[in-house]
Amino acid sequence: MTMVTGLILAAALAGAKPPIEVTAAGPQGALAGTMIDAGKGKPIVLIIPGSGPTDRDGNSPLGITAAPYRLLAEALAAKGISTVRIDKRGMFGSKTAVADGNKVTIADYAGDVANWVGTIRKQTGAKCVWVLGHSEGSLVALAAAQKPAGVCGIVSMSGAGRKLGDVMREQFRANPANAPILEPALKAIAALEAGRDVSPADLPGPLPRVFAPQVQGYYKDLLSYDPAKLAASVKLPLLIVQGETDLQTKVTDAKALAAAQPKAKLVLVPGVNHVLKVAPLDQAANIATYADPSLPVAPEIVDAVATFVKR
Repeated sequence: MTMVTGLILAAALAGAKPPIEVTAAGPQGALAGTMIDAGKGKPIVLIIPGSGPTDRDGNSPLGITAAPYRLLAEALAAKGISTVRIDKRGMFGSKTAVADGNKVTIADYAGDVANWVGTIRKQTGAKCVWVLGHSEGSLVALAAAQKPAGVCGIVSMSGAGRKLGDVMREQFRANPANAPILEPALKAIAALEAGRDVSPADLPGPLPRVFAPQVQGYYKDLLSYDPAKLAASVKLPLLIVQGETDLQTKVTDAKALAAAQPKAKLVLVPGVNHVLKVAPLDQAANIATYADPSLPVAPEIVDAVATFVKR
């Protein structure tokens, strides 16, 4: 971010209140998040994180420090839009919400979204809340939209348009280095899709970590969902946003969601990757942005969301 851009953003943020810690009820303890309040009567966006140990800022101990959700929230505040970005049950600030963060289902996460929506409306007086899900959070947002009380509309950002099993197969096959582990990986995916456990002892190389016993229950649930079918039944306004240099989800995913729900608005953003930043298709250069919080979220991403929720 240039000094001039930073000063402009700081000036715009001056109209918003400082970020505050907020909580909603969880199963056993509080769910935690951060709110940037752009002012009474402004649209409010709830940001749902992606897969694995991804925190409310969009960072992960697995090497992601790009802070895309924090940067998105700040950029939206500069446009007069409030946000609440959250930690998932059992993780980070929401660690006490459940005893084991791995024992969870998409329906559980969707229920947490409903709790957040209710809490935000009660605290702010808002008539409804926009729900933005990134990556796996897109699936959660689409699932939450099936019971839409208090939700203004849905933003699916970098979300899969196919079943997870199909996405995983594509990702394993795309990397030539996976050749020695490809067959057992595909067998493991098929077993989980069928509801069967996979023995780590039968898996070579890094696969025991990918298909660890403690996450297999979550995989079985996750693999059962078809995002396109969920999109087809959404009755709320739906925005689908996809970067064209995303190495994890593809333009074909976004188009599959849009085809399933013809009333949705589809926005394809050239030159933007999975962490919502300008990046080339070159894998090394693309992945380098995953560890660079100094790079802003692409302005086209911010504009697409702002235009949608302000319409």
